[in-house]
Amino acid sequence: MTEPTPPPQVRLSRLERTIMDALYRLAEGGVSEVTRAMPGEPSPDSVRVTLGILERKGWVTHRKEGSRNVYTPTVPAARARRQAARHLTRTFFDGKPSRAILALLDMSSEQLTPEEIEEISARIERAASKEGR
Repeated sequence: MTEPTPPPQVRLSRLERTIMDALYRLAEGGVSEVTRAMPGEPSPDSVRVTLGILERKGWVTHRKEGSRNVYTPTVPAARARRQAARHLTRTFFDGKPSRAILALLDMSSEQLTPEEIEEISARIERAASKEGR
């Protein structure tokens, strides 16, 4: 299955990313549900306006349920994570994924479970075997 065409504007502001995080957790929601799912106390008006911006950028869509709009992400969460990881890697790690991975491992090495370590090891082995074809 191929991924849909990327949204016209992939860069998101901090508020836009926070709203998308809330929507991914909810799967869908109106302004009030999204606002409640966000940290802090964002203004429902700012959430409403930002959801409209996200819709114009191609990140969400909405449907009417009575008098309210119910918003749904149009970009799958996995794809958004990959885009965010690419941006983070380009911005802070000279575009080198290995540097980002090492920084994350240094940051969380005491918190990794044996299962997570096994998953990471398996992915590294798969990547190494692809390189040595």
